[in-house]
Amino acid sequence: MEGFRSGCMTFQASSSALIMKLSRQFHMQKYVTKIVDMMKSERLFASQGGPIIITQIENEYENVEAAFAERGPSYVRWAASMAVGLGTGVPWMMCKQSDAPDPVINTCNGMKCGETFSGPNSPKKPSLWTENWTQRYQVYGEDLRPRSAEDIAFAVALFIAKKNGSFVNYYMYHGGTNFGKSASSYVTTSYYDQAPLDEYGLIWLPTWGHLRELHAVIKLCQEALLWGRYTYYSLAKLQEAHLFRTNSGKCAAFLVNYDKALAANLHFLDAIYELPAKSISILPDCKKTAFNTAKVSARYGERTAEPVQYLNRSQQWEASAEESNIAGKASLVAKGLLEQMSTTKDVTDYLWYTTSYNHSQQDGQITLHVDSLAHVLHVFVNDELLGTVHGKNHGELPVFDKPIPVKGGQNNISLLSVMVGLPDSGAYLEKRFAGIQHARIQGTGNLSRDLTHELWRYQVGLRGEKVLIYTEEGSKQAVWNPVVSFANKPLIWYKTRFDAPRGTDPVALNLTNMGKGEVWINGESIGRYWASFKAASGKPSQSLYHVPRSFLKPSNNLLVLFEEMGGDPRSITVDTISVARVCGHVAESYYPSVFSESKHPYVRLGCQRGRSISSIGFASFGTPVGNCKSHAMGGCHSVASRAVAEKACLGKEKCSIPVTTSRFRGDPCPGITKSLLVVAECS
Repeated sequence: MEGFRSGCMTFQASSSALIMKLSRQFHMQKYVTKIVDMMKSERLFASQGGPIIITQIENEYENVEAAFAERGPSYVRWAASMAVGLGTGVPWMMCKQSDAPDPVINTCNGMKCGETFSGPNSPKKPSLWTENWTQRYQVYGEDLRPRSAEDIAFAVALFIAKKNGSFVNYYMYHGGTNFGKSASSYVTTSYYDQAPLDEYGLIWLPTWGHLRELHAVIKLCQEALLWGRYTYYSLAKLQEAHLFRTNSGKCAAFLVNYDKALAANLHFLDAIYELPAKSISILPDCKKTAFNTAKVSARYGERTAEPVQYLNRSQQWEASAEESNIAGKASLVAKGLLEQMSTTKDVTDYLWYTTSYNHSQQDGQITLHVDSLAHVLHVFVNDELLGTVHGKNHGELPVFDKPIPVKGGQNNISLLSVMVGLPDSGAYLEKRFAGIQHARIQGTGNLSRDLTHELWRYQVGLRGEKVLIYTEEGSKQAVWNPVVSFANKPLIWYKTRFDAPRGTDPVALNLTNMGKGEVWINGESIGRYWASFKAASGKPSQSLYHVPRSFLKPSNNLLVLFEEMGGDPRSITVDTISVARVCGHVAESYYPSVFSESKHPYVRLGCQRGRSISSIGFASFGTPVGNCKSHAMGGCHSVASRAVAEKACLGKEKCSIPVTTSRFRGDPCPGITKSLLVVAECS
């Protein structure tokens, strides 16, 4: 009888797992089919004459596949078959999925696919790089970690040459602000502080111009790359060459120097080529170098945030305190600590947990200990805030462990648990736990009480959220007070109004001196901020927050923010963003642009439309040191440098200066390779 019961339980467990699996597949297929049908109805697939040339099913599932044992590969095969069966008429791909079944294409994601990609799992499939990370995820509490134009260009050229790459998608290249929690890091995938806000702003970064030049040179190699026979040459321990030659004589070569510290002279096809450290030279005819990944001649524009409105007058602001006494206003009551994400249903970052404790004198001094799997925890006892704790970037979770003041009789303990987005990757996401995990009180007397499984009252979200306090109508539901007595206090709603800045320059709010919260403009959220979580530099991970001009009216725009940790809204400014300084730094040894018929390299400068070069801040032809942000004259300098730059550029929107000794009235230091560095102001 025991054996029969055990077998029955095994059968029931297997049946339940099968039913759950089929249910998930049913809903996934239903969803994907709906999306595909929507695209078909608009005739968007290339097979219908539309712009969609490839479609993706799943994303980086291989990262979690092993966690599902034999069910992992089975799911991959099912997903691929289901997708192909939808008949889009264009190929399907799986990103970072080495076992993608035919005909689905396996692709590469990452920063170094020229080195890490194992290649297509079938000779019938092209080599695709679907996520070329142009910078690393930015996380709260860390400084920006940009990726240089040289590094990106090196990786792309190597992927084309070594992996027979046929497609590269630049990932996180342009964007606004997005927030989430990836693994154990608090992620603000904000690309804003790296780039100007306007739609075309990235042309002011050297990355744009350098990659534009790279792809133009690769296009010159296209016949050899597409139809040529590939040959690999090992030239030294850290140097190699990749050659493509057609039967008709078309030839292209990629010379690679992997050495990160030293330049190299490479002997290749009866010629000598000098390559800088960690660089690739491209020879579209296998003879003459047209491009080197380490030689960036693209212009550089420095973005400037200029305050145009100071919201620093107290009479401009009103404040409304968020309720912390929710003991009698709970929306649900349950025994034990509920999981936060399933309780809030992703409609809010906030969940109140409240319980009570009857204190007697013999309990002595009380210490409260709370373990949280959320991101932030605010602790209240009898409606008084006793402390706030938050997690760190790499796994440290919020823990509160402090003595608390209590009174005789009933005491209310309220915990405001806060999430900054939801987990976005990993296996068994449905089993992830967020929110308060354990709570207990310990007295100096004999008291030791575990609150984890006691009766808790819950309130989902904030009062301000429920009435939509950030909208015109919702703001009328709140009681607003003068800001003076509320500044720098936690859990405060602030309200003011401002006019849209003149012109068309991008607009941003500077929140450098605020704490943590969220901002709305005319009822539209522009994102969460966490300026008080400082990086190692002592600065916020992000301080400027883009306000799309489409959100703005000419005047009387409603600005509402919820300040969670304490900040003074009178420190906020409305800024406009412009490229006020432009720069170019090009050496004689650089190669002429493929977009120019000139035989010499040029320094090219240009202002935004409607602006012109008003002054030359620095100019040196010789051996200037530094870069566009910090520079000085070197041991060699042409005294004609400034005059030449001013004559070529002042009063113009764009200008170019050839890097040749003849332009600078002679050679200031014969036998030395010279460069030209020019910094100009636009107005």
